[in-house]
Amino acid sequence: MTVEVIKGLVAIFLAAILTENYVLNKFLGICPFLGVSKKLNTAVGMSCAVTVVMVIATAVTWPLYTYLLVPNELDYLQTIVFILVIAALVQLLETILRKYMPPLYNSLGIYLPLITTNCAVLGVTMLVLEKGHGYVPALVNAFGSGVGFLVAMVLFAGVRERLEDCDIPETFRGLPITLVAASLVALSFLGFNGIVDGLL
Repeated sequence: MTVEVIKGLVAIFLAAILTENYVLNKFLGICPFLGVSKKLNTAVGMSCAVTVVMVIATAVTWPLYTYLLVPNELDYLQTIVFILVIAALVQLLETILRKYMPPLYNSLGIYLPLITTNCAVLGVTMLVLEKGHGYVPALVNAFGSGVGFLVAMVLFAGVRERLEDCDIPETFRGLPITLVAASLVALSFLGFNGIVDGLL
C-alpha cells in the first residue's frame, strides 16, 4: 500500500467517526441511541454488536451488489437483499450472545433484534455504494461508522448519567432534556469538520 492509499483510508475512517457520524450527523440509528444509552455497559455492548453487524454486512452486501445484482440488472432489489442479509446476521449474533454472553444478551433486551431494523446499519451498506468506495474502503468506512456509533453512544451515556444527578426543572425531565442533550452532543461534533477536511 502506498502512503496516499493509507492516508485515504485513514481519512475515510476518521470521517466516518467524526464528521459523517451516522447518529450525530446523519441521524440514523436514533432508536438505540436514545433507548440503550441510559447505562454505559449496555451502550458499549450494543455499539460493539452494531459495529460487528455493520462490518460483516458490508463485507457481504458489497460483493453481492457489485458482482451479482448489478451484472444481472437486479440492482433494484438492493434494499430487500440488504435487509435479508442484515436480518440473518443479527439472528446469528443474537444466538451467539445468548449462548456465550447471557448477561449482555439480557441487558440489551428488545434492542438486540432491533439491530435488524436499525437504519444506521442499512445506511452504511447502501451509502458506501453511493460514494463509489472499493471493497477495502467500504470495510474501513463500515468499521469507522461502527466506532462512530460507539463514540456517540458512550458520550451520550456519560451525559445521561451526569443528568441523573442534576436538578432539572420538571418540564424538562425525561425525554425533553434527553433530546436537548443529544442535540448538544451532535453540535459538538461540528468542530471536527476542518480537521478531517485537511486530511482529504
